[in-house]
Amino acid sequence: MPIITKLDNVLTKRRMSLTELSERVDITIANLSILKSGKAKAVRFTTLEAICKELRCKPGDILDFESEDK
Repeated sequence: MPIITKLDNVLTKRRMSLTELSERVDITIANLSILKSGKAKAVRFTTLEAICKELRCKPGDILDFESEDK
């Protein structure tokens, strides 16, 4: 899949665990884990907004695009 998630990198920079983020944004750890692992098929803008607000980042800090042509 050409969409790459970098949630783990941002969490590390913020010294925050997935559990802590889950509690702060009221999203289950299971759903955040799916997003973090890159297995998510979709993400709601409201979810992305909540994560970005809490981590003080932009969507581009969490998501990236990698061409399949590489």
